Amino acid sequence: MSKNFYSQILLTATPALICMSLLHSPASSAAEVAATETQQAIASPADLPLVDAVQSQSALAKPAPTGATPTKRIAQIETAPNPASTPEIIADAKPQKPEKPESISLATNSEKTAEISQANDVKQTNIASEKSTRWPVAVEPNSTETKPTQTLESTADISPELTTNKKSEVAAASQPNNLQPTDTATQESSESNLLSESIQTPEKPAPTNITQVQADSLEATNPSASPEMEQVTSVSQLSDVKPTDWAFQALQSLVERYGCIAGYPDGTYRGNRAMTRYEFAAGLNACLDKVAELITAGTSNLVKKEDLQKLQRLQEEFAAELATLRGRIDVLEARTANLESNQFSTTTKLNATVWFNLTSAFPTGDITAERSRTAPESPFATPTRDANNRPTRVERGQPETTFSYYAFLTLNTSFTGKDSLVTQLVFGNGNSPANELVSGGFYNSWGSPFLDQTGAPTANAVGLREMSYTFPVGDKVQVAIGPRLNYYRYFDGNRFTFFLKGATSFNSNGSTLLNAVDRGSGAAVTWQVAKPLRFTAAYMAENTEFLNPAVYNTASNPRDGLFNSSNTMTAQLEYAPSNSFNLRLLYARSSLKPYNGFIGGAVGEPLPYGYADDGFGGRVRDSGADTFVVNFDWLLSRNFGLFGRYSYGQLEVNPVNRDRSGGDIKVQSLQVGMGFPDLGKQGALGVLSFVVPHDYISGRRFLLSGGGNGGTQYEVEGSYYYPITNNIAIVPAFYAIFNANNFDGNPTVFVGNLRTQFCF
Repeated sequence: MSKNFYSQILLTATPALICMSLLHSPASSAAEVAATETQQAIASPADLPLVDAVQSQSALAKPAPTGATPTKRIAQIETAPNPASTPEIIADAKPQKPEKPESISLATNSEKTAEISQANDVKQTNIASEKSTRWPVAVEPNSTETKPTQTLESTADISPELTTNKKSEVAAASQPNNLQPTDTATQESSESNLLSESIQTPEKPAPTNITQVQADSLEATNPSASPEMEQVTSVSQLSDVKPTDWAFQALQSLVERYGCIAGYPDGTYRGNRAMTRYEFAAGLNACLDKVAELITAGTSNLVKKEDLQKLQRLQEEFAAELATLRGRIDVLEARTANLESNQFSTTTKLNATVWFNLTSAFPTGDITAERSRTAPESPFATPTRDANNRPTRVERGQPETTFSYYAFLTLNTSFTGKDSLVTQLVFGNGNSPANELVSGGFYNSWGSPFLDQTGAPTANAVGLREMSYTFPVGDKVQVAIGPRLNYYRYFDGNRFTFFLKGATSFNSNGSTLLNAVDRGSGAAVTWQVAKPLRFTAAYMAENTEFLNPAVYNTASNPRDGLFNSSNTMTAQLEYAPSNSFNLRLLYARSSLKPYNGFIGGAVGEPLPYGYADDGFGGRVRDSGADTFVVNFDWLLSRNFGLFGRYSYGQLEVNPVNRDRSGGDIKVQSLQVGMGFPDLGKQGALGVLSFVVPHDYISGRRFLLSGGGNGGTQYEVEGSYYYPITNNIAIVPAFYAIFNANNFDGNPTVFVGNLRTQFCF
């Protein structure tokens, strides 16, 4: 051609190229769209040779050569990319600014791209191919908004105004170049791209028809471009495959004969519109795979000779496109293998939950508490008995507001799909203000939100909250075993008091009398007896993450061990005749070790957190205890439910001093409440709860703390779980505590808590 012709191309193309570069830099986004479309258009991995399909069975089964580099961009200017290729395939490709734009020759793109595609090794030194590959994909005409992640049908619907204004110009440019003229954007969007539909998935919608956008974008992105652009020599790879072409009809007959492409309700090809060469190559690749499968299976007599000849001719015609598709598959497989070999585990999932807590406690006067006078600031120090054999008392004033955090990191691993290895880490720094007001031994009990704590003996230290392995035995039995089982995974559940969404305080989350072993070493067995009945039994020896391991965690201490430590045997029968009603009957037999000579504290249930001595300040021996619990939740309607829990406990007191007579402490607790699911928003939950955490029936003389002056503490609590998104929720809660510490003369204490919850 003449130099004048190249000059005209340069003068007209340069403004358009600069415009497109400014609109869509970096070009890697277009490359990612191209890679995404390429993979999804492939019905199955290609493992056929590019030529000689008719020669032999071994030739059809021969794998395609590997070694494709992540930076290849083969013939993307000519054809639509594959919809399922992940962006990671070409993530390494870097946008490259052409050093010599004047060297671009659209007339020679076909020869260059075809040669490079067959070699399966694209280099960025081919400026013409590289440049033309990237820009048209992401072109957004000024009058429309085309998104690469839309489906073909939506993105092909380029602005009607743009199409109307430029229709005649685009047609004039397309026809001399052997491009199928575009009728209108409306017609284009109404006709589905059938081949890409058959292989795309809902999660990865097919991007735009690159050839169509390309034809429009030559005019749309630069309306002032010279009409001489229409004289660009046709490149065969830019042409659509029209329904009247021999190749189209040949592939259609193969599809209908061998069922190469699935996805149509009537099992037919139904092609009635032009498709890009990449889309066509994807369908051809599917048919090659199908024929190879038939030959490999020894059913080659079902494949007709004339069909093999058609395939051979089609392979030769679309060699460049097939090479590009297979090269990208090689890259994808290599990257997938690398990912699988380097990932942490193919079976482990990490879940995390983080809570922020803003908490205040407001006593309406000084609060009387049974504490040590020598250590009045400590909620752990035991009181002493005065001259009247009465536990020592102190007055407590207004605590300060706190802002703290608490977090779980849970690793859940499955080896068979039916088992579960749970490893849960915990850390936090919470110390709720009400802890400044409680009697000795009642730390983190009344007035404290369950999620306002440290989770470990030391604030900000990471602790192991749970480690257990659960597996099925038959169809109806599940067994859990581990050095640190979570007791409340198996017992005393309630839809309205579960701590993530329901009632928020320690005293409302579960029975205050039930279990001295929150986490323990042992095993639990769950048996689905029949559809409405489920039975659970467990043995756990104390091994709790928030207790000082130098004193507690006796199950791993050889001086106490698994069977001589504080331990609990529990049985629960659950009756659930429908999804709206659950009734649970529980019994627990506990063996409790005294710490510092006294029974109580966090490992003292059914003694609810207080301390028990021999009635005269003397030490006690290991003690046995029994607890009975009835627990129900009942969803009366979609937005309203009731729940309740009654507990009864009896603790044996065995003095070390043989001259002291022993006895029993009998105590009960009560909780009733209402739940309001979906209150104000789907997924929300409002809860109102009335709680009597510890009402002593007899044996009050053994109480070193917790008995008060004989009064009965009771609490009213309200909370509202409100999900902002699927991952973020806010939970305001309000508590009112009456007769605190069982002193009927104590003023009311009000507690407010605002929790923000993040789950991911």
